[in-house]
Amino acid sequence: MTTTERGTGLADQAGDAAAVLSWFRRMRESEPVSHDAEAGVWHVFRHADVERVLDDARTFSSDFSPLMPAQEDVDRFIKGNILRKDPPQHRKLRTLVSKAFTPRVVARLEPRVAAITDELLDAMGGAERIELVADLAYPLPVTVIAELLGIPAGDRPTFGRWADSLVAPESQTGFIPNAERTQAMAVVMREMNAYCLEHIRSRRARPRDDLTSALVAAEVDGERLEDEEIVGFVGLLLLAGHITTTALLGNVVQTLDEHPGAAAALRADPAGLPAAIEEVLRLRTPLAPSMRRTTADVRFGEHAIPAGTIVLAWLASANRDERRFADPDRFVPGREHNAHLSFGHGIHFCLGAPLARLEVRIAVARMLARWSEMSVGEGAEFHDARGISGARRLPLHVRWA
Repeated sequence: MTTTERGTGLADQAGDAAAVLSWFRRMRESEPVSHDAEAGVWHVFRHADVERVLDDARTFSSDFSPLMPAQEDVDRFIKGNILRKDPPQHRKLRTLVSKAFTPRVVARLEPRVAAITDELLDAMGGAERIELVADLAYPLPVTVIAELLGIPAGDRPTFGRWADSLVAPESQTGFIPNAERTQAMAVVMREMNAYCLEHIRSRRARPRDDLTSALVAAEVDGERLEDEEIVGFVGLLLLAGHITTTALLGNVVQTLDEHPGAAAALRADPAGLPAAIEEVLRLRTPLAPSMRRTTADVRFGEHAIPAGTIVLAWLASANRDERRFADPDRFVPGREHNAHLSFGHGIHFCLGAPLARLEVRIAVARMLARWSEMSVGEGAEFHDARGISGARRLPLHVRWA
């Protein structure tokens, strides 16, 4: 099979989950490393190869500035964005923000996460039909991250609009850098940067007990961050602080709807929730690709990928690799040695993973306790699975216990 054959490229795929998973399966078998001439990228599909890409930050860079035209608003946002930084800058920035997301710090948030979840469930008023994303899966993580940063949670519709534009483009090549994409991003980033900068300056003038104030005061190697570096932090947390959690919570509910026996078992014994959530992370990977730029010529078997090339490492494909997981298309709530890559790997492993896991565990436990039954209704809408695996809208029929 060649890369010019129909159906092997990113643009050839339909965006629904079944079609994307079928593509992954076919490519893992026949072209695990393949060149997509139309999109101008290389694809990597197998677990071992995806892990290699994520683990080698020197060869597979997260800095795409050499491939993007200079643009003031985009450059300002990227300045403090650890997802787009390589060592040594990455170490400095991550050291600062990681202190806010250690397991011990996150564990202290459990009472507040539980209280917000209960407030959202109470607000449903015992309705037998709800819309999970709007009623719970989106407002829960956004409220938590906004409170951490000291930002009004009432502004969350604005955060959602930014995320839709920057994190979840509904097109198959919308996340690949180019001049058109840069200009589209700049419009949104100009607004977001101004919002974040105003908030940061207010905290520098009047510090409070929140993460933004801590970032303003923090030092690494005797240096403090500039306001414009903190813009990238705050903006990233507002966006990434809810995207994965929102998608994951919907994915857990959808999976339990398809496996009522597992739902009943977890309702009877919530101790199995952490392992079940990890299995949903593997089976329905929230963010399908992770993108890198080669800094040198690199070989994968017979394939030579030149320097300066975009590589899409498909996390969602790696997580279903038959070479790594037994019976990979089956939901196994207690799966052992679940080495999924949904939160990444290496130096860019997701800082917010402990918080996302906590939020979803608490939310699902509360839902199972309050609802004796839940089932997905008609009218569900989903993101393009080439970018995000998750529901944009998930109507549920529920029976309150």
